[in-house]
Amino acid sequence: MVKVYFAYFSKNITDRPKLVGFCLLIALTVQTFTVQAQKDTTKLSEVKINADVLKKQYPTPSQQISNADFKKYAALTVADIASNLAGVNTKDYGGIGGLKTISVRSLGANHTGVLYDGVLLNDAQNGQIDIGKFNLYDIQSITLYNGQQPDIVQPARAFASASVLDIKTIRPQLTALKPYKILLGVNGGSFGLINPYIQYQQRVSSKWAYVINANYTGANGKYKYKVAGDGSDTLATRINSDVTSFQTDGALYWTKSDSNKFKLQFNYYTSDRGLPGPVIFYNPLSVQRLQNHDLLIQSSYEYVAPNSLHLLVNSKYSQNYLYYTDPSFLNATGGLNEHYTQHEFYQSVSVGYNLLPNWQVAYASDAALTNLFADVYTYAFPTRLALYNVFSSDVSLGRFKLQGSLLNNYIHDRVQSGTAAQSQSVFTPTIAASFNPFQRSGFQVRAFYKDVYRYPTFAEQYYYAIAPRNLKPERVKQYDLGATWQKTFNGLFSDVAFTADAYYNNIDNKIIYLPTRSPETPSVTNLGKVDIRGLDATFKTHLVPAKEWLVSVNATYTYQDAVDVTNPTDSYYLNQIPYTPKNLVTLNGGVSHKNLGLYYTLNTSSSRYYTSNNEPQYFLPAYSVSSASLIYSSQNKHYPYTASVEVNNLFNENYQVIRSYPLPGRSYRLSIQITI
Repeated sequence: MVKVYFAYFSKNITDRPKLVGFCLLIALTVQTFTVQAQKDTTKLSEVKINADVLKKQYPTPSQQISNADFKKYAALTVADIASNLAGVNTKDYGGIGGLKTISVRSLGANHTGVLYDGVLLNDAQNGQIDIGKFNLYDIQSITLYNGQQPDIVQPARAFASASVLDIKTIRPQLTALKPYKILLGVNGGSFGLINPYIQYQQRVSSKWAYVINANYTGANGKYKYKVAGDGSDTLATRINSDVTSFQTDGALYWTKSDSNKFKLQFNYYTSDRGLPGPVIFYNPLSVQRLQNHDLLIQSSYEYVAPNSLHLLVNSKYSQNYLYYTDPSFLNATGGLNEHYTQHEFYQSVSVGYNLLPNWQVAYASDAALTNLFADVYTYAFPTRLALYNVFSSDVSLGRFKLQGSLLNNYIHDRVQSGTAAQSQSVFTPTIAASFNPFQRSGFQVRAFYKDVYRYPTFAEQYYYAIAPRNLKPERVKQYDLGATWQKTFNGLFSDVAFTADAYYNNIDNKIIYLPTRSPETPSVTNLGKVDIRGLDATFKTHLVPAKEWLVSVNATYTYQDAVDVTNPTDSYYLNQIPYTPKNLVTLNGGVSHKNLGLYYTLNTSSSRYYTSNNEPQYFLPAYSVSSASLIYSSQNKHYPYTASVEVNNLFNENYQVIRSYPLPGRSYRLSIQITI
């Protein structure tokens, strides 16, 4: 085994990524003026054609919300959009900069893979991606896939998750007549929120283009909330919920054609935020702080030969630094003061080949080397080698489509201190099928089965592990049966789309934390078994009641019965697992006329429990939160702009998603964006 050292990269982490990002920014900006001074030899005008079409039907369920619809949801981050998707349960710890993760179909955030322009984001320490830190202004679309993506030419790692949230960034669409584009915007509102951003796109030549983004977010996070538990109307102010963050990213694109293209991207994120603690018996004290400095560099090359070979190559390097302090923690050193530095090198090669016009096979091989340094007592300093190899097939026989894959996961850990976890290798199959029983009817029946293994994270395996932990991977079996129907019309209704999927998930060897005498030394073990039965349904339509008028309606419903079946003698046997409501409803509707649009969003959750025991003292009530937005879009020929006024928590609902973490009441946000 080759020993890899990361010491050089672990120093000066707060300075080196900034230097890299701003050097790239300066270099590309200087190049911009040079390019603009040159005459492009291309004389032909380019014509852009846009058309609204219904979503393609796939063997596995998928939901997408695109950039054009983000403002309709009064949303600011990817987390705000994801909470409107069927089957999604968002965990929100409150605050402007609070951690926001999603669980899909009650499987937990660790089973949701997050793809950023085709490359999976990874947190080997905790296994959960905070999607609340992604601003929406440079995002093209957000798509949730249950099971796996429909295109089998994908990185092998993308096959390893139970669900995938695919985030696509904006790609420059420039012409020789207008070789650049500048986007300027600012969001401001309640709780001291200020969020300016800028995007610069440049067409260098007929093949080369680049885009650079930068945004700043600042907020004091001081919002009022109603004190719970005493029956009074006492209002308190949330403290230690401030955030200051800066993010910059950029991409360089080379496009010979749609079937031969390359891109190189970087993303740097830095933040300093307070972690608002739980409010218990009028004690809102929290002095915990969290600093993040994250650097991501990735590249992708794709080549598609007509009716034969499809090649996809992805590379990535990431460095994540986390500094956590809690001066109030009672220990011998007078508090917690912990530093974590995580590095990952990742390489993926995927090859697809058309054996027949209707039959494609693919093979993908991924390798990831991940390392974590921490100044935690008795820490193991683990390095993990993860290998993923998958063979997949996609065949179409008339109105019948069949996909299948077989994935091999191999995990090998090495540690500098203590005992490393045992190496493991498993095979996990997936099979998906769809059938259109009636030609040109828009009706489809689909089904899939998927086997998933989730390996323990570094925190689960090694954090304060006084003795080696013999943890097994979590195993999830997914079964899904659904139907879709969609149709376009020429009358009042422009289009209608409906989907419904019933599913059954089984979790075995669920990794859980057990309470111990000291919260600083947790005990982690395999104990849990969970059965999940659920239903996801979506409905979408557009109406045209009169000329230049458009009404849109998008609704989702989720039912999930997720019960613990570990041991019949347990008091919580057949009880709903924590923080899992049985019913979730979202609604987004609005009307637009010419340049003006008015939209309303509703998110409703039924009651749930915050422990495994579904006893009255552990009950969390249902909540229903509404938002409204008024949007004006100017079609100015030279400088089009968009202005919006948004009201979140319209009816000032007092609610909590996580117990003792009260969320903001009514708030306001004003946004303006101009394109040059």
